[in-house]
Amino acid sequence: MEWWKKYKNHLKEKESKNWLRVQYVGKNGKRVTDAPPMPLTYEGFKVFMYNNVGVIHQYFDNQDGLYDDFMEVCSHIKDEIRANQIQGGLLGYFNPSITQRLNGLSDKQEVSVNTEPRIFNLD
Repeated sequence: MEWWKKYKNHLKEKESKNWLRVQYVGKNGKRVTDAPPMPLTYEGFKVFMYNNVGVIHQYFDNQDGLYDDFMEVCSHIKDEIRANQIQGGLLGYFNPSITQRLNGLSDKQEVSVNTEPRIFNLD
């Protein structure tokens, strides 16, 4: 959990500075920048860990049950990522459409149209 906290802090303190939003406010159009909230992602966490510690996907994949002891932590991390993305999408900080697709929340509607040819008798 220590590295998970470091990843979240990295997003907040460093990564968000790469995505500054520029706004011009007030009657004189004063230039103001602010760092947007960064979404938590599994891929981002893997990259962060690879750059700092090494490969971690085996803990999440748990092939052959070798990492059963870490499943509670891995499940918590996945749940926190999903909650962050859903809440950010609902609040408008993140793109709702992408957030829905990433988390399997897309509203799927099936539309079917039946057409039959009409035969006109012109006699």
